[in-house]
Amino acid sequence: RIRVLIAKVGLDGHEAGARVVVLGLRDEGMEVIYTGLRQTPEMVVEVAIQEDVDVVGLSCLSGAYKSLFPRVVRLLKEKGAGDRLVIGGGVIADEDIRFLKEQGISAVFGQGSFIKGIADYIRNNVRR
Repeated sequence: RIRVLIAKVGLDGHEAGARVVVLGLRDEGMEVIYTGLRQTPEMVVEVAIQEDVDVVGLSCLSGAYKSLFPRVVRLLKEKGAGDRLVIGGGVIADEDIRFLKEQGISAVFGQGSFIKGIADYIRNNVRR
């Protein structure tokens, strides 16, 4: 089974959307690990490596995603885990999506994204 880590990075205290994604991906047959709220990039990377996940899903509802998401990608590379698929979600401004992709975020799923679409993207892009 594909192993997915879902993490709420930064000081964002809203997790309803992340929980929906966690349950939805589980229902799609994936093994999902949820870190909970207020995770640092370092904490996320540590869990991703310890749990040997295929995918790191980052969620943020504040503008901090512009620094936090790229930091996770950099740390994964520094720790020799840069082959993980990294996706993002939350309240992401349309004009920031290109920047995030340039920083190594494979895809961004904002409000209104369907679980099936996220799951299909993961299945089609995860490196096994």
